[in-house]
Amino acid sequence: MDRRLLDDDDLARSAVVANCAMNRERQLVGVNSYARELGFDPLRRIRVRAARGQHGAWLDLCCGTGRALLQAAAQLHRDGLADQVTLVGVDLVDYFDPIPGTDLPVELVCASVTSWTPARRFDLITGVHGLHYVGDKLAALTGAASWLTDGGLLVADLDVASIRLPDGRPAGRALGSALRRAGFEYDPRRRRISRTGRQDLTLPYLYLGADDKAGPNYANQPAVNSYYEPL
Repeated sequence: MDRRLLDDDDLARSAVVANCAMNRERQLVGVNSYARELGFDPLRRIRVRAARGQHGAWLDLCCGTGRALLQAAAQLHRDGLADQVTLVGVDLVDYFDPIPGTDLPVELVCASVTSWTPARRFDLITGVHGLHYVGDKLAALTGAASWLTDGGLLVADLDVASIRLPDGRPAGRALGSALRRAGFEYDPRRRRISRTGRQDLTLPYLYLGADDKAGPNYANQPAVNSYYEPL
């Protein structure tokens, strides 16, 4: 393998990972929105729990400016449900929109999604086009699975072609089988991975590093390929 693979520290300094195009302007609903990308309105899922008197928690990985979370928090505050929800966004780049006031139920965290650990579990975890820029994508998925509540939902965009073997070939069917055995569902048409319910997981792959010179992906944005040794 003649390509230079980056570790997490080097990858964090990559201009590709600091991409300002993804999730910087994305709204909660509308044309360029979370609802459109995910196929459902995440606020509605959290609001239903809050309206029933159950605390609802949403974690958005690689949240960009956090705009969608802030819009959701403002709406929940107007509805008198702010004390019934927790909204958390995590992004490697500290490029967040300002939080207007101190009474909105939202926290924006500057951290790597593969090294950060939350203090609570979540009913909803989303990752809208964020895994394209993560090095250890499989660690991000297994970590998120462990942060769900028992009935919680994880939904994220994932291009499985970006997960490669040491010789550069996509991990292919073996990876798909491993993900299914671990309880994940993958939609190849939408390139979307999901699971329901918390579980501590391991996947049979050793992370080797990432290539930030993989070029544009299916979303026509420069992306990161992640390399693994099957175990």
